[in-house]
Amino acid sequence: MGVKHGRDYALILADLTEAVAAVPDSYIFFEMDLEDWERLPQEDRSEVWEALAEDLFYGLGEQPVITVGSAVVMHDPAVHRINVLIGEEELTSISLI
Repeated sequence: MGVKHGRDYALILADLTEAVAAVPDSYIFFEMDLEDWERLPQEDRSEVWEALAEDLFYGLGEQPVITVGSAVVMHDPAVHRINVLIGEEELTSISLI
């Protein structure tokens, strides 16, 4: 189902893909180790990040907080945003409207 949104899905997906790409160990979400990740060509990494962004968008509709490596991705329906945090620091925020 995904999260409720009024903004174009393609734009949300692009922003969310960029956000997860900024998480240094996002590959852990797919149970990959660093060696396997480093062997992937950049084009393949981009595809993995986009797949992760899609999984998160739909997963956040069921579970409001999902761990991705050292980051936490949270859906905040009160302000129509998806927040990506590493520790206590906000890495980015994606608007859903």
